[in-house]
Amino acid sequence: MRILSGMQPSGDVHLGNYLGALRQWVHGQGPESFYCVVDLHALTLEIAPDVLHEQTLNLFATLIAIGIDPDVSTVFVQSHVPYHAQLNWLLECVTSYGELSRMVAFKEKSERQEGYRVGLLTYPVLMVADILLYGATHVPVGDDQRQHLEITRDVAERFNHRYGETFIVPVGVQPRVAARVMDLQVPTRKMSKSVSSPLGTIYLYDEPADIERKIMKAVTDTDGEMRFDWEHKPGLANLLEIYASFSEESPQDVAARFTRYGDFKKELAELLVASLSPVRERYREVRADEARLRSQMVSGARKAIAVAEPVYERAARAMGLLQI
Repeated sequence: MRILSGMQPSGDVHLGNYLGALRQWVHGQGPESFYCVVDLHALTLEIAPDVLHEQTLNLFATLIAIGIDPDVSTVFVQSHVPYHAQLNWLLECVTSYGELSRMVAFKEKSERQEGYRVGLLTYPVLMVADILLYGATHVPVGDDQRQHLEITRDVAERFNHRYGETFIVPVGVQPRVAARVMDLQVPTRKMSKSVSSPLGTIYLYDEPADIERKIMKAVTDTDGEMRFDWEHKPGLANLLEIYASFSEESPQDVAARFTRYGDFKKELAELLVASLSPVRERYREVRADEARLRSQMVSGARKAIAVAEPVYERAARAMGLLQI
């Protein structure tokens, strides 16, 4: 089994990123695991060059801090491997406008961005290239990434049918609970780096007092009944799933242990602080040694290039590009 997954350096990492994706990366790491800071994807956003530079370093440091070992897995920055952009163009030429314009993420983001970049429409193809370059068989994804995995499978199958067997068609892997962590203030909207919600988003490196404040102020409901019910009690259901993801229980079992929202929230806050504080301290240590971080980036890029280059060349030959 080979795993590939990536994350944009487009903002501070939050609890939804951690539970929906990053923690899976740690559990699934090994010699066949490829984890990528997808900085090229971040260029679809309004982001200053110096901010992108800093956030790329921060996210790379986060991957190490949460427990990914760059000596075991391949951890790298997307733009350090030129074959991502090169394969992206080949795959754009076998992907239709209709497929891309129907992507939910494109519809939502284009409505929020006046004069959006063309890259906002085509970036799912770059995501396809990211996955196919490494022969990934399994892709850890949160609930909101399912459509991206579907288009990856469609493009890979179309390319193989048209040009011969070239790419492995991957499958998705999701966490048992908390695949989609919702905003604590607007529980019908996912927790997001791109939507500002000061009380609705718990960041991975929030101080304990901030975590407690956000949990205690989280929206629930007025009937006071502890039960797991996404349809009628989305705020409480979201909190129960967060708790369950750390305690390794079912949300229903967590709900059965409490009778009062206040007691539940207090214990949830304590659980989050105990779970996230070691990660925050480790991040500070890792980020402080920038020379070591950059050395690990170089090593990761070399390992990634060794795998990506023959895959790109095979696809280029299949499409008839002249090799030298």
